[in-house]
Amino acid sequence: MSRVLVTGGAGTIGSAVVRRLLADPSYEVRVSDQREAPQWMREGCEVHTGDLRDAAQARAAAKGCAQVIHLAAIVGGIANFHRLPHTLTEVNNALYNATIRAALELEVERFVYVSSSMVFERAELFPTPEEYLPECPVPRSAYGYSKLTGEVYCRAAHDEHGLPFTICRPFNAYGPGEAPDPEPGIAHAVPDLIEKVLSGQHPLEIFGSGEQTRTLTHVEDIADGIVTAMSAEAGLNEDFNISASRELTVAEIARIVWEACDEDPEDFELSHVPSFEVDVQRRWPSVEKAKRLLGWEAKIGLEEGIASTVGWLRTRRAGSVAAGM
Repeated sequence: MSRVLVTGGAGTIGSAVVRRLLADPSYEVRVSDQREAPQWMREGCEVHTGDLRDAAQARAAAKGCAQVIHLAAIVGGIANFHRLPHTLTEVNNALYNATIRAALELEVERFVYVSSSMVFERAELFPTPEEYLPECPVPRSAYGYSKLTGEVYCRAAHDEHGLPFTICRPFNAYGPGEAPDPEPGIAHAVPDLIEKVLSGQHPLEIFGSGEQTRTLTHVEDIADGIVTAMSAEAGLNEDFNISASRELTVAEIARIVWEACDEDPEDFELSHVPSFEVDVQRRWPSVEKAKRLLGWEAKIGLEEGIASTVGWLRTRRAGSVAAGM
């Protein structure tokens, strides 16, 4: 049995990764996060609580683990990229320093870095393959640059010290587990849109023209892709786009959300508010490399995934109302 450390394991993607690992008897799981782990996680995993920017804490978290899945980072929706550019750069770089150094010193068998589609923020080739990265214009946002920096850290540690790594780039994660934020744009688009519809907003407000495209990928598919890449020999020292393959406009996604919330399709109407300086206009990855080398592809259809997310948020809203009564 192999012990896997999941940093940032209490987050949305982290929780899905932990569930995926716990479903496989080949793995024991240790979670490291500054946030409190939920009860189910405390019952099924070892839990380390500490600041992984600190070298001693990073070593303590990784000690005895054969693999590390590094998710700990400052993330969020598009507004976070603009609100916290220095903070997320400072924090994420400190996390790379400490966790990769710990992985090297403890000679882990595989360091899995969970990057981001934002490394392709300025892509001009679609669908965007992994091998395009060296030619892709450098991200303009601090967040995209920070996630690209993490990829450089992995490759540099491999080139100089032999770090065995795998890079996974999730695209537009959504699904149960991420709550909306009172300020639109802090959370990701799907929970924001669902909350607006469930709250009765009409017309439905979106950022920008709505012609921007995204490739939404259910969090359970992302978790499965990450674990598959980690465990596959073919994933060693490789990078993968972990994504669905269906490109849709934001306006099309908004309509799917509207109808999943049981609203009348005839009543669907959008209003447009100015977007942020960095708002990627097109996001559509190639997923052929993961299919070819890992035999992996996303399975959960968008309508099904949005419906399950709406159900989760309805239940959460009902619980909040009951708690406030």
